[in-house]
Amino acid sequence: MPFNETKRNSGEIIPNHNPDMNSNDSESQPHPQTETSESGPEPHSIYTAREKWSIVALIGFGGLFSPLSSNIYFPVIPTLSEVFHKSIELINLTVTMYIVFQGLAPMFWGTLADSYGRRIMFIACLLLLAVSCIGLALIPTNDYWLLLFLRCFQAAGSASTIALGAGVIGDISEPAERGGFFGVYNVGPLVGPAIGPVLGGALADKLGWRSIFWFLCIASAACALVLILFLPETLRALVGNGSIPPPGPPLIARPLLPLIGRRKNNPHSTQTPPLSRPHKPFRNPLRLLLNLDILILLFFNGVICAVFYGVNASISTIFHETYPQLSETELGLCFLALGGGMLIGSAGSGKLLDWDYQRVKRSILAETSEKSGNGKQNDGFPIEQVCSSQYFYGIELIRIIFKARMRLMPFLVAFYIASCTGYGWCIEKKVSLAGPLILLIGVGIFSMGVMNATQTLILDLVPGQGSSVTACNNLVRCALSATMVACIQLILTPLGVGWTYTLLSGMCVAASPLIYVVMRIGPGCRAKRTRRSGGGEANF
Repeated sequence: MPFNETKRNSGEIIPNHNPDMNSNDSESQPHPQTETSESGPEPHSIYTAREKWSIVALIGFGGLFSPLSSNIYFPVIPTLSEVFHKSIELINLTVTMYIVFQGLAPMFWGTLADSYGRRIMFIACLLLLAVSCIGLALIPTNDYWLLLFLRCFQAAGSASTIALGAGVIGDISEPAERGGFFGVYNVGPLVGPAIGPVLGGALADKLGWRSIFWFLCIASAACALVLILFLPETLRALVGNGSIPPPGPPLIARPLLPLIGRRKNNPHSTQTPPLSRPHKPFRNPLRLLLNLDILILLFFNGVICAVFYGVNASISTIFHETYPQLSETELGLCFLALGGGMLIGSAGSGKLLDWDYQRVKRSILAETSEKSGNGKQNDGFPIEQVCSSQYFYGIELIRIIFKARMRLMPFLVAFYIASCTGYGWCIEKKVSLAGPLILLIGVGIFSMGVMNATQTLILDLVPGQGSSVTACNNLVRCALSATMVACIQLILTPLGVGWTYTLLSGMCVAASPLIYVVMRIGPGCRAKRTRRSGGGEANF
């Protein structure tokens, strides 16, 4: 196959994805190809550009609640420890359980959304979040077990909104426009960690700790109502390009105020009716963990994320003890340093990855043109063309991609380690508040740089299974992060802050050689998977 005829299902290289944007379900759906009808080619989506942006705005509002529900809780951890008469370790356990269900819930809701639709599952998640927040707001302070139990339900409701929203974008957009939609949609998941602690601290300081759950209840219920009124069903297995009315009653299947997509009923549409649309067979995503290169990369990414959560979850406790003059509002404002660093890191590393991608692409196309001897440069990126006759050349191409994704990784990890270690010793020595806040910005910047690069390479390793590998990535990250949050206070108490973060930085140092292991074995593993699948989706 010529290099400029790369198929979509053979896997396109995706230049950048946010790490808190867990799983684009569009790849698991049967996307119908553009068809022709009496009036001309059938469009990929019937929605106009303005309608698509309206849908992105709606789901972006919903996607905000996953990070918001998690981060709004952090400033009140010391307060909850006092009112529930429990140790910080036990209160941190509620964070641990939240992270565990944050990793498990997307697999459950995502599977249901693949069969029954995005709209109903999105609304159900928000309603579950609202109901769990009512329970948390009314919980008696002598029932710690109920706090733990309801936090699990809160996570189950909020954690999947990002993944479901990403699936909606995949449904309505073509690859050429998808990056812009994701860029705007990512604002919610990135703003949540920045504003969540500020809101939590301010509400707890002025209205008491229960007010943060009432706020989440009212906000999530209002968002659910907005989606009930306006959000159309987008699952292509049900509505095709949007021209097929979804089955079911209006309240569940269709918006009560159908202002978006008024031209759905297209008499000339050739889209297949939903009942005859075949469902793609379920493929267990956990089987991806049997691939050594994928497992190593996921573990490395999980260690970086676990250390980040160790910093994030302990900020309120450490700052409360080190700087007791801070009010709850001021304590919440301290989280802006970490959240602001994450925003800078995500935007900066994304542009850097895109620049590197284009740079490597041009070099490969130039080399391909020189080898072909025709003086012409092909438009396709030849990473996917790995078959028996091109095996060694294909491995070399993949090796170049690994270099493009990973060559800056040692520097990013080094700065991340330095930021974490410096932050710990600034707290240990009780220096001016400005010192640890500046280093928290560095933690946010470099953690996002590392996780963005690894997430992009993870998607490159398994083209056509982006949803599955993202689910595995989310599961590994959340498992390691939950373990870290459960243990962080147990480590802080005997070692102190300085040596604790030196130890956590040492974990990153110990995991760093895995980068070179993946760069060594990854190209061969990736090429073999592609050969087994005949140049299409990797067969696992």
